[in-house]
Amino acid sequence: MMKRTAERDPLMTGVRHDVPTSLACIAVVIPCYNVAQEIMSVLGRIGPECSRIFVVDDACPQHSGDIVEAQCNDPRVRVIRHAQNQGVGGAVITGYRAAIAAGASVIVKIDGDGQMTPDLLPSFVGPILAGQADYTKGNRFYDLSNITRMPTLRIVGNAALSFMAKLSSGYWDLFDPTNGYTAIHADVARHLPLEKVSKGYFFETDLLFRLNTIRAVVIDIPMSAEYGDEVSNLKVSRVLSEFLSKHTTNVAKRVFYNYFLRDFSVASLELIFGIVLLAFGLVYGVTNWVASYRSGIPATPGTVILSALPVLAGIQFLIAFVSFDMASIPKRVIHAAFFDSALRK
Repeated sequence: MMKRTAERDPLMTGVRHDVPTSLACIAVVIPCYNVAQEIMSVLGRIGPECSRIFVVDDACPQHSGDIVEAQCNDPRVRVIRHAQNQGVGGAVITGYRAAIAAGASVIVKIDGDGQMTPDLLPSFVGPILAGQADYTKGNRFYDLSNITRMPTLRIVGNAALSFMAKLSSGYWDLFDPTNGYTAIHADVARHLPLEKVSKGYFFETDLLFRLNTIRAVVIDIPMSAEYGDEVSNLKVSRVLSEFLSKHTTNVAKRVFYNYFLRDFSVASLELIFGIVLLAFGLVYGVTNWVASYRSGIPATPGTVILSALPVLAGIQFLIAFVSFDMASIPKRVIHAAFFDSALRK
């Protein structure tokens, strides 16, 4: 008889759906760095729906891997060690590759600091097994009561990072991009250029950019974070400038890939006309304003109109481009296509 696991409703309405798991090998990847006090509690709360657990000791100064090997008797657990610290992204990538090699169908990433409850794992895996998503990620901002428990700096930082992530990834319907509670179909992970993904704290947001390049469907899963005595290694003030630089690079890459290299559409023309008209209007207007200021002669109405109209038209073209981009969010899962392609070979 086929074993089934209950999936929590994505909107937390209390409705439950049965999701088959007998044919799915679900693997959990836990990157470990300074989580010696919490890691055993996290491992103990992972349910039977998970088949394999990969604990990646990222050169942890607290020797988390040794603690797991000494205290954990769960046969599903395997410890992988890095000789040198590679960052959270590097640890997750190592776990992804190990899970893929082990034949996993879905790979869930959970942090080892105890802020993510393993009880929510079925909610992240369910949409992937049901063919509704290729990748799922947590969102701590659905419930207002969760927001009031967050530090103010974290709320403001997440809002800024979320907007930048929307621009760089193209997933305008997502929020909380730095959330590390994620799940991905193994076939999708296999087709990602993992060697190019950022190895540091930019990993989750850079992965979204890579997912968009292969048109993967990504959805948010409501969740609440558990804030205790653990100390987060992510400092928003420290990474904000780094994130801004990398987001800017990814915006340029994504726009070039999607609107000029792979396709050329009306949106491509809107972007070109918008930039050209806006730049012309601003340069022409500023140049004439400086000349008028120096000479003391007011600019003529024609000069003002000739600078204002291109600016307004350019803004309208850019708004139209953004509207097109927002409507182009991937909506068809791709892991099924990978599976069908493998069957045909």
